[in-house]
Amino acid sequence: MMFNHPPKEWGPLEWLVTAVVVIALVAGLLTWNSSRPGPCGDGLEEIAGECVGVTDQAFDADEKTKSLIEAVADENDRVRQDWENPSGDKAPVPYVRVALMMPFTSNASSAMTGDMIRRALAGALAAQLEANSASGPHYQLLFAPDGKHLGEWKPVVDRLAEMTRDKETPLVGVTGIPSSTTETRKSVAELTRRGIPTVGPVITAASMNFRYFFKTSPNNEQFAKALSRYLDRYPQKEKGLLLWDSREGDVYSQNLRKVFDRHFGKTYDLKNHNSHYIGSSGEDQGIPQRFADAVARICRDQADTVFFAGRDQDLPAFINRLANEGGCERSGKLRILKVGIGLEPTLTSPDIERSLDRARATIVDASAYDPAWGKDPGAAPSGFSPFHARFKKIDSEHELGTKALADGYAAMYYDGFALLASAVDRSYSEITEGDKETSDPARMPSVKDVYSTLTFSTISGGTCTGCLVGAGGTYGFTGPGENNQWAVCKPVPIIEFPPVARSGGKEKLPLYRTYRGDKEKSCPS
Repeated sequence: MMFNHPPKEWGPLEWLVTAVVVIALVAGLLTWNSSRPGPCGDGLEEIAGECVGVTDQAFDADEKTKSLIEAVADENDRVRQDWENPSGDKAPVPYVRVALMMPFTSNASSAMTGDMIRRALAGALAAQLEANSASGPHYQLLFAPDGKHLGEWKPVVDRLAEMTRDKETPLVGVTGIPSSTTETRKSVAELTRRGIPTVGPVITAASMNFRYFFKTSPNNEQFAKALSRYLDRYPQKEKGLLLWDSREGDVYSQNLRKVFDRHFGKTYDLKNHNSHYIGSSGEDQGIPQRFADAVARICRDQADTVFFAGRDQDLPAFINRLANEGGCERSGKLRILKVGIGLEPTLTSPDIERSLDRARATIVDASAYDPAWGKDPGAAPSGFSPFHARFKKIDSEHELGTKALADGYAAMYYDGFALLASAVDRSYSEITEGDKETSDPARMPSVKDVYSTLTFSTISGGTCTGCLVGAGGTYGFTGPGENNQWAVCKPVPIIEFPPVARSGGKEKLPLYRTYRGDKEKSCPS
């Protein structure tokens, strides 16, 4: 078939119609894309290959952490439902929000290992469930991932600050902050500038001091005082070695080195007896975990005490090197003194126990948590029982691994959340005292109320008003700026591994309590 007429050329009207259609399609596509959650989920954005931001919903993280994240998200949904659309004839229950600011993914050099992340999250979830089982306001636990190396904190803090201005369901505080680094110093300084109460459950660097930053763990100074009492009770020949992590930007290790030198440097001549290595946690700064020099010095100087100013992740490599190459003619046992939140399961594995035996060495750990509490709850602090009951159920559902309580992360993250929840409950009770309409969202505690309440606790001898009765002990704070917001009366157990059998009246040391020593009736029992 032949066409006798060429196709009609488009005029201005046809071109106009086509342009309008194309613009409408593009606009629709852009609107559709902008309304969809990004690859990380609602409230999060991808930065440098990681999900960063703040959300109350489940999101992609380490595979073994997935079920715990979903459990928190489910509890968050239930809390929202009980306020917005309660079932049956139940009264609406108001709620506030607490953010968990930490990594939720890991690799070989990240600030937290995968096991640390899971145990910390399990402890925070246990505290959320415990708080939500009580009367008063309920709690959402927000995820606030700030990157494996804690460096993507700026957009997180910006979003958290916005949430504090929500009158109906305000953000009332932040917990998490798993490590003392240059980046976490900056993030906590900014949280303080924004007036947001922040709790560091496992922070120990004594230089991490900011007005709004509350620490539930003992600091390195307090750990050193507890270790000093141990050395006085169980003296040896006072031949020591200071082994320190030289990684730049590690505030914790730098502070611990200074503290050890200040407390033990003169007695053990640590200025002339020390060695360093590069730790494995953080960006590449050279070959990590090189301990040949330290082992050689221990043999040469016949050292009987090592002051380990580094992170637990690096200690197994040192112990193994010591076992393989430290078979010199040392007399007596070598004590490896360290500080920490608990006793990392990798430090008590059968392989490490064999290496310690070959090296004739014992770990002596000044700690925030005693693994014996999990085995014998009757010997634990009075606030341990509700945590333990919640944690056992979570462990059975999410398979947290062997010795899941031993490193202390679950207990101390429980206390970090519980401290904020306790301050909210006390503030809420005073705000609504005598008020029949206790669910009025306009009367929910603010970050200012929570901060003020946190500084109210009064400790006098064996009594305490406003103290936290937590999984890690009964302790509190003594006023704005007092002790730089470090917990007072926090127990500091000393753990030996393998346990040392003693005779001749060398009974167990009295329990040291932060800023109060080991005198009876100086702290709540």
